[in-house]
Amino acid sequence: MDQQELAQIYLISPPAPELSSFPALLADALDAVDVACFRLALASKDEGEIAQIADACREVAHQRDVAIVIDDHAQLVQRLGLDGVHLTSGARLVRSCRKDLGADVIVGSFCGASRHDGMNAGEAGADYVSFGPVTSSALGDGSLAEADLFQWWSEMIEVPVVAEGGLDADLIRSLSHKVDFFGIGQEIWGQDHPVETLQTLAKARI
Repeated sequence: MDQQELAQIYLISPPAPELSSFPALLADALDAVDVACFRLALASKDEGEIAQIADACREVAHQRDVAIVIDDHAQLVQRLGLDGVHLTSGARLVRSCRKDLGADVIVGSFCGASRHDGMNAGEAGADYVSFGPVTSSALGDGSLAEADLFQWWSEMIEVPVVAEGGLDADLIRSLSHKVDFFGIGQEIWGQDHPVETLQTLAKARI
């Protein structure tokens, strides 16, 4: 990563967004902060429910030229007009998803705190690799992605890297020149004023 570039915001949905209110909240967030990508990280396994939420969020995101990806449901990407898939199982499915979805679709891979998984994902064709959590969080298996992992990756590997899970303003400041994206989701949605919280975290980038 170029040391002069500002790490971008990669916004992550709540697990169960309210269809009646969340698209408007998403629009406010995307209007308030420059966001590179929005990810649907939904707890639901119901394809009908997923499709309804995805359709509403896709419209909001694409109106603002923001890419939208979805956790794991690779089979829904093209059907729902999404821009890609975020695989939560490390490098295992990257190659097959890349083959099935083609070169123009975003394929990202969450690799916990494993350099090995990250390198395998990059070699298999991932557009980005995500490591986390950076502090105690429900994300992954509980293993923390330490600052030296991001430092090493930024110096040695060209594949863009996302830091996610348990971020706060201090962590964002400390990692700003070691990552390409900050994955922000649960840090804001549970707050009384999620858009303002997002703005505060975005301003912490240096």
